[in-house]
Amino acid sequence: MIEIRHRETGDVLLRVEDRTLRGHTFDGLRLAGADLTGLDLTEVDFRNCDLQEADLRGVKGVRAVFKSSLMRGSLFIESDFSEADFTDVLLENSQFRDAKLTGANFRYARLSNADMSGADLRGADLSLADLRCNLNDANLSGADLRGADLTGANLTGADLTRANMFDAKLADAQMARVKMEGAIGPHGQRVGAPTAARKPTRRWWQFWAS
Repeated sequence: MIEIRHRETGDVLLRVEDRTLRGHTFDGLRLAGADLTGLDLTEVDFRNCDLQEADLRGVKGVRAVFKSSLMRGSLFIESDFSEADFTDVLLENSQFRDAKLTGANFRYARLSNADMSGADLRGADLSLADLRCNLNDANLSGADLRGADLTGANLTGADLTRANMFDAKLADAQMARVKMEGAIGPHGQRVGAPTAARKPTRRWWQFWAS
């Protein structure tokens, strides 16, 4: 049997009559403050759950589903949630430092004030997400950032190689040492692509010259 306890009080929040949580579905449960460290959450479905301030540090949760859940202030430090589904999840003030999130889906997720420094987000779907957060040294190569809100975000040292940032908001973003080779910018222009040659034009005073 597996017991999930509150990270501070130690109160039992959930008992599961199984040796593993792998592949289990938990829909709409209230697990705020849950201590999930040490558990294998691979392919676990936690959609519509309250997991605010949950502790998932170092957890392996490949292809886990958190769709439409509340996860404000949760800890994902050094965890592995590759290909996990965070669609429309509230993740304000959460910590993803050095987490592996390759191919994860954060579409419509709200990550304002989150710490994603050093996170591996290669190929992740971050389209239309609120990314007004810390992405210092994050690997966003090949990520989908279309329509994302990166206003004031810290992108210092981030790798945006081949990322798609079409229609993204980048006002006041910190972008020192950013790698952007082959990326698509907010206005659809690929970084490093040659600009179209301009046709030679006559000077205004030569307009009537034959």
